Amino acid sequence: MGTFHQGVQKMIRGDIAQFAAAELIGFQLVAAMPGEAIVELEAGPQHMNPMGTMHGGILCDIADAAMGIAYACSLQEGEAFTTLELKINYLRPVRRTKLRAIGRVVKQGATVGLVECDVLDDQEKLVARASSTCMTLRGAQAEGRSFS
Repeated sequence: MGTFHQGVQKMIRGDIAQFAAAELIGFQLVAAMPGEAIVELEAGPQHMNPMGTMHGGILCDIADAAMGIAYACSLQEGEAFTTLELKINYLRPVRRTKLRAIGRVVKQGATVGLVECDVLDDQEKLVARASSTCMTLRGAQAEGRSFS
């Protein structure tokens, strides 16, 4: 079966399709290693709210993806995870720009870990910061996603 990290490397190379949510929203996983992942999104009109700025849920989606992939790439074969809590601070409005979400594992314990993410615009300005608490799953709880 392999590790999650091995599977996402296949995605980055284009050997297998991106996650369904990535295709739906339009973000791209561009880098992943144990403890860190980078997701990019070209913000367009399809991502905007009625005020003409990016919908906060889209920013949260790319931050969540970067954090989740960073955490998952640190897992061993046969392990999975679930998000227990997610928090995001929106720091500036976003319009049409290329966004980069950089997820990093801050602390990974035996069962619970803390992950954070900075979302930057194409000028390297911080537009959002998120944090998440994740729980590692093992055994029957870990059954699910396969990269085969």
